[in-house]
Amino acid sequence: MLSPSAPPSEPTPPPPPPGTVERWAWDYVLSVDLAHKLDPPPVPSVWESDAAPAPPRRIARPGRPAGLQISARAQKSPGPEALRNPARRAQLFHAFLHHELQAAELMAWALLAFPETPRAFRGGLVHIALDEVRHMRLYADYLAAIGHHFGDFPVRDWFWSRVPAAASPAQFVAVMGMGLEGGNLDHTARFAERFRAIGDAEGAALTERVCAEEIPHVRFGVRWFRRFTQAGAGAGQTPLPGSSERPPPGSSDFDVWVRHIPPPLSPLLMRGDPMNRRDRSRSGLSEPFLDALASWTERAPGS
Repeated sequence: MLSPSAPPSEPTPPPPPPGTVERWAWDYVLSVDLAHKLDPPPVPSVWESDAAPAPPRRIARPGRPAGLQISARAQKSPGPEALRNPARRAQLFHAFLHHELQAAELMAWALLAFPETPRAFRGGLVHIALDEVRHMRLYADYLAAIGHHFGDFPVRDWFWSRVPAAASPAQFVAVMGMGLEGGNLDHTARFAERFRAIGDAEGAALTERVCAEEIPHVRFGVRWFRRFTQAGAGAGQTPLPGSSERPPPGSSDFDVWVRHIPPPLSPLLMRGDPMNRRDRSRSGLSEPFLDALASWTERAPGS
């Protein structure tokens, strides 16, 4: 086990001014208070960028509450029959909660890392972060009902070890919105079926609710990925931030998406089995994209 994380010691820019949205995001990522993570203060209405351009702030790693054990390796996910054991079910929901925590923090991270993006994009990140916080509380309530609490099991900051490699907003939404949250549509649907099969109707309903509420998050990622990568394709248009690489003629959304995933990540890590095509389609992903994702292999990217 690794000891609980503290705020990063690496040099970072000065924090944003108090009372701004940017400072709210900064404080959320770096807080080591579990209560703050589960119930942050209201988001201010003032943006630092209202007064002057905000500098990019790329936080290296988040603050972690004392007592939360950080593991270098992921625990094996329990199989369908193992889920009949309440402790194994609690372990899984504990992991779900931690995934939501990392997602909320990384939405705040992106807001700080890419201050040059449109206000509508950054405001959308705040909205999604608050959704993820609400999901955390739902999972925490479920855990409490079966006699467990956040911190009872080790967690792995896997998202944090990968997502900050995104060098542009296009890469961020490719990884986080279309990739990891898209994959979560597969995982939540699969586990909802498993919970219902063992008679855990509450767990199944909760997982299905989170799945339904993640669809707009993936849709947000799809919409902004297309804006960031396609802006400037028309004559006289000014490219948006993150859109320096124009899609080659004839390339598909899937081809462009694969090129925006920073290594060592790959589509294989963002595809569940079975793939939840229905909800992925509802999020705005095309059938050709889903066909390409379903058939993608490491040796044949974009084929």
